[in-house]
Amino acid sequence: MTKNHGKQIKDDAKYEALRREGYSKEKSARIANTPDSGKKGGKSADLDERSKAELLTEAKKIGIKGRHKMTKENLIKAIRS
Repeated sequence: MTKNHGKQIKDDAKYEALRREGYSKEKSARIANTPDSGKKGGKSADLDERSKAELLTEAKKIGIKGRHKMTKENLIKAIRS
C-alpha cells in the first residue's frame, strides 16, 4: 500500500516507484504531479522543434522555476533533466 504524501504529491504510487528507481525527491514529485504523467502514446514534436512558448508551457506543467529567464536551449535541458 502506498503512503499518502499529502497534497504536495498527486500520484503517490508513481512518486514511490520513482523514488525506488533512484530519482531524487524533487524530480519524483515533479513527475508524479505532471497532469499527463500517467498517459501513454501520442506523439509530440521533438523538443528542438518546439517554439520557446511551447517549451515554456511544458516547463510550467512540470514546475521548472526560473523558466522565463531561460533561453530555448536551457529550457530544453531543464525539461530533459
